Amino acid sequence: MAGHVNSLHDQVAEQLRGLIFAGELLPGGFVDETRLCEKLAISRTPLREALKVLTAEGLIRHEPRRGCFVNEVTEQDLDDIFPVIALLEGRCAFEAAQQVSDADIAALAGLHSQLQDSAAQGRIPDYYAANYAIHEAIIAIAGNKWLAQVISDLRKILKLARLQQLNAPGRLSQSLAEHMAIFAALKAHDAEGADAAMRTHLTRQREALRQLARQHKSRIAAVATPHDKLGIAT
Repeated sequence: MAGHVNSLHDQVAEQLRGLIFAGELLPGGFVDETRLCEKLAISRTPLREALKVLTAEGLIRHEPRRGCFVNEVTEQDLDDIFPVIALLEGRCAFEAAQQVSDADIAALAGLHSQLQDSAAQGRIPDYYAANYAIHEAIIAIAGNKWLAQVISDLRKILKLARLQQLNAPGRLSQSLAEHMAIFAALKAHDAEGADAAMRTHLTRQREALRQLARQHKSRIAAVATPHDKLGIAT
């Protein structure tokens, strides 16, 4: 019976993640337990167990006497997370370069071809998909389950932020060049080079996101500024 309860609340946790990542449960929004129980056709017990799981992952926060809310990711959170995930994924690339096989390289070559084609044709969703598959493949090649687990947990938080770093000017071609540098190091079994290239890749992602955030603030400021302060006659 215990196994059934565990599998049920795991399923509910996965459903809740889906609702969050799909934007049906918005950052900062209240988690209405009654409505969710009706929507998912479940009782309160598996829902509350699932909410505990998501709270531990950082996707949900619980406020005493108020209930649960979907977490919001701040710029400070991103500043804190990106150096950590850069170190972790860099270590994955390091370990992957030490043990990558000819079959692994062939599989990665196929993924990088997809990445190049998507970039050349400006197919951003396809580029994101190939990019994700490459990162997952490198983690799998490294074969370090502890690194994989921590990276997975941090990625969930980053996914909550709905990051679109490829929208930054010039970022698509830059990202592609970074990936090709990582791949070259892996093919050469250059562990230190792969580590450094991966850390550069993640660090530049954060820089691109900062650029987008600055542009967004500038647009908001331009809209909010009264005409007379702009020196425009009214």
